[in-house]
Amino acid sequence: MDNEEETPGRPLQGCVAVVTGASRGAGRGIAVELGAAGATVYVTGRSTRERPADTYGQLMALSDLTVLPGSIDGTADEVARMGGRGIAVRCDHTSEEDVAALFARVEREAGRIDLLVNNAWGGHETFTGVFEAPFWEHPLSNWDSMFDRGVRNHLLASRCAAPLMVRQKKGLIATTTFWDRGHYLRGNLFYDLAKASMTRLAFGMAQELKPHRVASVAVSPGWMRTEFVLVGHKTDEAHWRERPELARTESPRYLGRAIAALAADARVLDRSGEVLRVADLAREYGFTDIDGRQVAAFEM
Repeated sequence: MDNEEETPGRPLQGCVAVVTGASRGAGRGIAVELGAAGATVYVTGRSTRERPADTYGQLMALSDLTVLPGSIDGTADEVARMGGRGIAVRCDHTSEEDVAALFARVEREAGRIDLLVNNAWGGHETFTGVFEAPFWEHPLSNWDSMFDRGVRNHLLASRCAAPLMVRQKKGLIATTTFWDRGHYLRGNLFYDLAKASMTRLAFGMAQELKPHRVASVAVSPGWMRTEFVLVGHKTDEAHWRERPELARTESPRYLGRAIAALAADARVLDRSGEVLRVADLAREYGFTDIDGRQVAAFEM
């Protein structure tokens, strides 16, 4: 995307971004890489240092965690450390009032929004430890967490960001999803439906936004080494290579570099409506993961 104040090594200097669900995992990786590219990043979510989100009890118990990892404050600090400007804003992305207030603040303080990253996802809040099972054995609570606190989150944020982008005739909405060339994500029908809905949401928004020169894409990472994945495999980022089963994983910042590359691409509107895999974007734009690898796409 065009930024008037672009400087060498900081292709997103002057870019104003909102990353939802950025306390940890994919959102944190995205926010940090946008900061490294020079962006101002509104880091949003429910977990602050003083008040972590309180809906992860089941997953924390499964992971033997007593403290929820990550906070929007910590992510905002890392954005600043990487060279950007991080602004932590507590926001419950299931709340219409909270989301409206967030974008009103962005408009008031920054006067515009160049990039919205839809990433807030409640699907893991009802995780029972069993991912693969027949659909009739998955609890209906998974539907609520994945759709009411997942897909709906993306729609709420997009509804608030779109009018600002349409007015300025410029912008990008990137929706994080998982996509494997249209294959069924066997073993979890609810997850398959939710991710397909996010992909279709990005496609549908693209059709309505493109005449206003606003782009919408879905971006699919592979298997990310999030905090919960590392804990689940009883390791950490410094020692994950000792776990052969994690050989196909990538860091959340690999996804972040993909989003940053798209946001810096002046021709991103040509890609509007597409589903883009991080591995493919790495080859196209020439970036690597934090360990220097171009990790292959995760395929079923």
